[in-house]
Amino acid sequence: MTPRVKICGLGRSEDVAACAAAGAAYVGFVFFEKSPRHLSLAAARALALEVPLGIAKVALTVNADDAALDALLDQVPLDMLQLHGSETPERVAQVRERFGLPVMKAVGVADESDLPALDEHCRAADQVLVDAKPPKDADLPGGNGLAFDWRLIAGRRWAAPWMLAGGLTAENVAEAIRLTGARQVDVSSGVESARGVKDAELIRRFVAASHGA
Repeated sequence: MTPRVKICGLGRSEDVAACAAAGAAYVGFVFFEKSPRHLSLAAARALALEVPLGIAKVALTVNADDAALDALLDQVPLDMLQLHGSETPERVAQVRERFGLPVMKAVGVADESDLPALDEHCRAADQVLVDAKPPKDADLPGGNGLAFDWRLIAGRRWAAPWMLAGGLTAENVAEAIRLTGARQVDVSSGVESARGVKDAELIRRFVAASHGA
């Protein structure tokens, strides 16, 4: 099976076009004010309307309450919610039920002790995003360009589909897929020419490397 690719943190029309041309399966929009990739609802709506049919539109939120998610979904046509904060499995289940969209829960991994949380969230979420745990002093819960030791999850399987993230680039994604068996991968900073600025050529190379893995 050809690995499916998610490009997260898009901010411009040309980013959407580059993802579509490269063959990405998902595009992600960030709604977290501390992030250099944060979008207003109006900007996100305009971009989401440009995404071709067949590419899933994902909203990355961090500990968003129901009112924030209501406002988001009222404005922006989306296919999936990505919860990237400290949301519990109970909150994940609540969001799924209330908003009627598939939910992906990001789980940070640094060592073996972080793995049980993946099992817990798999019981509540439609998908899990296995990401590198951010350093304690980090401003962002993801998009920091950090990888974790992929051997920690080599050969493991979970009850829900999962996606690998954290420090992936065109240079290392094939190795990451080989080591972990990932069928889906997610990238943000690894396809940027500057912080928060996506690069069409890096997107093309990343998707090609993922598909060739």
